[in-house]
Amino acid sequence: MTNQLTPETPDAELVRLAKSGDLDAFEALTNRYEQRVYGLAMRMLRQEQDAEDVTQQTFLSVLENLEGFRGEASFSTWVLRIASHAALKIIRKRKGLNTFSLEEATEPSDDLNSIPHPEFIADWRQSPEHLVERNEIRRLLDDALTRLDEKHRLVFLLRDVEGLSIQETAEALELSEGNVKVRLLRARLQLREDLTRVLGDPARQLVRAHHHHE
Repeated sequence: MTNQLTPETPDAELVRLAKSGDLDAFEALTNRYEQRVYGLAMRMLRQEQDAEDVTQQTFLSVLENLEGFRGEASFSTWVLRIASHAALKIIRKRKGLNTFSLEEATEPSDDLNSIPHPEFIADWRQSPEHLVERNEIRRLLDDALTRLDEKHRLVFLLRDVEGLSIQETAEALELSEGNVKVRLLRARLQLREDLTRVLGDPARQLVRAHHHHE
């Protein structure tokens, strides 16, 4: 048994102890990341029971595969990858497509030249990826996220809300990095336009009509 664990004990030390059979260390890791995993699952699946199932399955998988965790990525990234895979299994099951791949959902126009410009622009300074840090408008962002196309929402959640890198997001969703970048940009633009209607200054709004960029 370990008596020296504190809230400041680094993940790497907890992982080392958990690998050696210290259940207190594993419990500390679970307590540290349980709410984050549940929050991700809720935003991906939007159903409490499914989110609870994903949370439980995630930490069962962590326990079963901890010995194989080599630390190439941070423990938090590894856990979020496991959670996102568990949530994606539920999404695929809902769709009834056992071989469903988000990569297969690529639009023919999924390239940077096809990104539409927002039609409604107002004067506001913060982008959606920074707004996630402001609690008072987190509910507004969550509402806006539900209106995003699923493939764009998942990329935004993993990259901008959970902080995974482009490469890690691509690996978690089994997408190419280029596809992740395009979908992330689409998500940010749509969220920005959506939130602008709430947060922007109407007196300074502009309406973009037909305007093309190279």
